[in-house]
Amino acid sequence: MTARTINVRLPEALYNQIEELAKATARSKSFLAIDALTHYVQTASWQIRDIHESIKEADAAEFATDEQVKAVFGKYGA
Repeated sequence: MTARTINVRLPEALYNQIEELAKATARSKSFLAIDALTHYVQTASWQIRDIHESIKEADAAEFATDEQVKAVFGKYGA
């Protein structure tokens, strides 16, 4: 795997938390940062994909029918 470097300025309190967590888990600060960024990017990516897909559906006028909406509300209550 090719690695690239970024520099990030952290608030001192966050840096201290990361340092404590690294010691407690016997992991490096780099490992923790990569793990956190990976999870964040994965979560944000699927949300953005879903938003774009929803916009395409709305632009194509692909909406749920009144009956479908009522069925969902009936099932989950609202």
